[in-house]
Amino acid sequence: MLALPAAPAPSRPRMLLVATAVACAAGTMLFGGMLGVYLHFRNEAGGKTVGWLPKGSHLPAVPANTMLVTMLAASVMAQWAVYATARGDRRGGGLALTLTALFGVLVINAQAALYTQFKQPLVPKDASAYNALFFTITGTFVAAVISGVVFAGVVAFRSFGGRYSVREHEGVSAMALYWHFLTAAFAVVWYVVYVTK
Repeated sequence: MLALPAAPAPSRPRMLLVATAVACAAGTMLFGGMLGVYLHFRNEAGGKTVGWLPKGSHLPAVPANTMLVTMLAASVMAQWAVYATARGDRRGGGLALTLTALFGVLVINAQAALYTQFKQPLVPKDASAYNALFFTITGTFVAAVISGVVFAGVVAFRSFGGRYSVREHEGVSAMALYWHFLTAAFAVVWYVVYVTK
């Protein structure tokens, strides 16, 4: 009796990559909404930096610019991790993942330095919306970077353990997508909050 050949194994759904893409879309809406509120209040304050920033405040540019360059480097390292893992270079992929997490820690450090140089209270006496929005937007970004550092750390741990291969490296791709989202989100935050103020 003739039997039909066995069906090929179904391809594994890329659930982690899809979930990361959905999280990135949600983060885009979150940052877009916060920046929209920021721009609305700035416009109501006259649309100029002079009327919007609290008196006596100075927003230092060096830590903000350092964060932007570091985020770009982290995004490059995340993509390098995908490239190396897809080619079977476990050492290069692990190094890139470690550098991605390290750059994330450096961004958090630069944001902390900016907070100390800014010298504005979280809740000012004059009930300015600027301080509340500034700390909300930048604090949310720091929380997102912390989750990116944890994501890169978990993926690096699994990579060093041999979990990812040439054929199966979805976790590395998902981590890179998240870091690309963080970089794009920070570029917009950098322009709106730190450049145009």
